[in-house]
Amino acid sequence: MEALRCLPGVGPKSASRMAFHLVERDRVGAERLAHALLAAAEGVRHCRRCRNLSEAELCSVCADPARDASLLCVVETPADVLAIEQATGFRGQYFVLMGRLSPLDGIGPSELGLDRLEARLDEGQVRELILATNPTVEGEATAHYLAMLARERGIRSTRIAHGVPMGGELEYIDGGTLAHAFSGRREV
Repeated sequence: MEALRCLPGVGPKSASRMAFHLVERDRVGAERLAHALLAAAEGVRHCRRCRNLSEAELCSVCADPARDASLLCVVETPADVLAIEQATGFRGQYFVLMGRLSPLDGIGPSELGLDRLEARLDEGQVRELILATNPTVEGEATAHYLAMLARERGIRSTRIAHGVPMGGELEYIDGGTLAHAFSGRREV
């Protein structure tokens, strides 16, 4: 039960339900889970180019010659890469920060591997830096910092749109989201 509590969002009750289920009803599943976790812990590492999670030295995106190296999308986590890959037709490449700037938490540029990002920008292939950090205070500060790095190199930087979700109704949208959507409006 204690081992399961290391997972995000798993409290004592959830951990005990999972543990009892695995031990009482699904021992084969428990063994399969244990082997999968061990294999992941031993075999998954960071891609040397983009810092995404990978079983190889280069992840599948970086190793794909059909991807457009002139488009570089910066995200906070590997989960963000997966979300973009599943929901969009983006055919560029990525750089995964593994976090966001947060001076109060001691997370600065070096903790996010920004020296590696700068080196990649200096290679001269990137023409557009797409900033896909989360719309939090730290995510916005990170995007601003990255835009500055791009501007210093003459690279175009763009920010993904934020605002009213598809299917959303204006009366239920929070004020900050609605204000951001209004300030980012575009011609139709």
